[in-house]
Amino acid sequence: MFKSKVLMIFALGLAVSLVGLTGCSSKKKTTEPVKQETKTQTQRPSAPAVVPKAPERTEESVPRDLAFTTIYFDFDKSDLKSDQRAALSKNAQLLSRYKSVKIRVEGHCDERGTEEYNIALGQRRADAVVNYLTNYGISSSRIRSISYGEMRPSDSGHSDGAWAKNRRAEISITAR
Repeated sequence: MFKSKVLMIFALGLAVSLVGLTGCSSKKKTTEPVKQETKTQTQRPSAPAVVPKAPERTEESVPRDLAFTTIYFDFDKSDLKSDQRAALSKNAQLLSRYKSVKIRVEGHCDERGTEEYNIALGQRRADAVVNYLTNYGISSSRIRSISYGEMRPSDSGHSDGAWAKNRRAEISITAR
């Protein structure tokens, strides 16, 4: 019996609570004008739902005087000398900075050796530079190579100093 009284009191309390929340339908509703808030100049507009993207950084224009450092090789060699790697790294940094630039790597030799041998050696020198640049991250689609062998000497002399200047790979810009 005690349980039934507790349940009845609980049910009555619950019913009163629900009536209080929903209101009694027998009450008269008074209609008062609802004030609408208007925005004033002191109120801040809400933030946009989508934050606009920052404009993408456009590539710098390629300077007219952009030039690459010539890479020199030892006699009868096509491997990169340690002192030439720093110069080649600077060339790679320039190519990374100016992504629209396309180049041609030209391999050259001194006058010693046969024409056929020097064409092949010049190509190996050009390929060594191309491999370094592509390993650095420069796209191979931006690079072409050619060998001129001994046909285009930098120095037309016939001495060790002249020959050293002719054992080289030059980088020429083909497109900006």
